[in-house]
Amino acid sequence: MVDLSLFDIEQELKKRHAYPYEWGRKQNNIWDDYTNFIYKTPYWEPVVEVMKATIEAYDLDKKELFQYAANRWYNFWSAMAIEKIFTQIEGVVPALNPKDRLVDFNLNGIDFDHKTSVFPKGFKQTLYYAQNHKEELLNWLYKNQSQQQRKHLENRLFLVVYAQDGEHWKLKAEITWLQSIIQKYVSTFEASLLTPLNWNEKSALSDIIWAVQ
Repeated sequence: MVDLSLFDIEQELKKRHAYPYEWGRKQNNIWDDYTNFIYKTPYWEPVVEVMKATIEAYDLDKKELFQYAANRWYNFWSAMAIEKIFTQIEGVVPALNPKDRLVDFNLNGIDFDHKTSVFPKGFKQTLYYAQNHKEELLNWLYKNQSQQQRKHLENRLFLVVYAQDGEHWKLKAEITWLQSIIQKYVSTFEASLLTPLNWNEKSALSDIIWAVQ
């Protein structure tokens, strides 16, 4: 995998901002297969070129394929940058198996998966309410997000981005800003402040890192 600096990844991600962010099609395995090329490069222009070739090869709708691939690319490389931020901090240990989809890193002896999430409209509550009802939001996030390959009930840290103008998704590219928020969280991390969640015979520890602008 290409090893770009966090600054360079931020610059590439922001090139996506020139186009509307829409999901015209629900994520599914078939379209994931069409667009798995997004994992190969963090560079925007080469990804766009492969999009064009894929549209021609499979006779796909141009707008639909563009949005699907662009969104997957954007979310994946933002997530890679966030994971890199965590693992560059003293005391955070990268997962022993980089292909382990259940663990991204170990923080103070606790294994965590992480997920960056825009503030969910489906939660149907205000930011103020969500910040004061963390366990309720955490249960909602576990139930409603990552319905495909990453759905699981293991320990997870959610980085939730919220923009006052409603363009939450753009904050996923503000890597330098997010780095300062994550570093502050880790520096004051206390396992006793994690929220324990229980579902039948399954349990997990979780927390929300708020990134509000």
